[in-house]
Amino acid sequence: MQTYYMNHIRELESESIFVIREVAAQFDNPVLLFSGGKDSIIMLHLAVKAFRPAIMPFTILHIDTGHNFPETLEYRDNLMKKLGLKLVVGSVQKSIDDGRAFSEQGPNQSRNVLQSVTLLDTIAEYGFDCALGGGRRDEEKARAKERFFSHRDDFGQWDPKNQRPELWNLFNGRKRKGEHFRVFPLSNWTELDIWQYAMLENIEMPVLYYTHKRECVRRNGVILAKSDYISLLDGEEWENLQIRFRTIGDMSCTGASISDANTLEEIILEVAASRITERGGRADDKTSETSMEDRKKEGYF
Repeated sequence: MQTYYMNHIRELESESIFVIREVAAQFDNPVLLFSGGKDSIIMLHLAVKAFRPAIMPFTILHIDTGHNFPETLEYRDNLMKKLGLKLVVGSVQKSIDDGRAFSEQGPNQSRNVLQSVTLLDTIAEYGFDCALGGGRRDEEKARAKERFFSHRDDFGQWDPKNQRPELWNLFNGRKRKGEHFRVFPLSNWTELDIWQYAMLENIEMPVLYYTHKRECVRRNGVILAKSDYISLLDGEEWENLQIRFRTIGDMSCTGASISDANTLEEIILEVAASRITERGGRADDKTSETSMEDRKKEGYF
């Protein structure tokens, strides 16, 4: 990796570690959100590095939709065991069973939006006053509006027009009782930065990110992997495709990309040449022009 890019990546690393340490300094009971995707893996790596050799002072929280890729759950459990971290799992299925959330119906059903209810309930149950998330500004236009420290009211709602200034890396974590913050240490990273850092730090990534063959269906410009949560529509058929995933989420809405990339170097080259964002294949983001912003206002990541 060229010296310029190494310096750039190390500057991002330093900035993120500074933000993570600010969270530890300003909040009483912070939690780190972990999805098993590349961004949360990098954020966790940075958090461990920020406090080494001491134990990282954050609980880990995974919101389980019940529609996760099995590979994601296996990676999550192995990593938690390896690092010896405390994991809390919030269950979307439990939220549905308790009548707190209602599952979508139809061929394009997704549980992504239901995560907001489970997340807010789990935050309230454990009294978390700050949740670290792996969101990046380059991912999607709603996320581009986020500050590092994102205030949430006592309903867990986000107001994009009422954010606090962050001049000279001064972060204001003041809150009233019942309010909390979402903090995004990777705000200034890009997808390419994530992969370059993974290679630089030799971080093991889930197998889903590398090319493999899988039965898929093409639907509305999105390639969806075969699962128990997807039924074929009239005229559709399963195809055995060589794909990889650029983002990992709910199996019912996470799109794959045709790819031959089987190493970190090949992924970096592919991402550098791509003109489609990583969320361009997410079916849930295609619901409307403001789908992500609407979900974030209701408490989504």
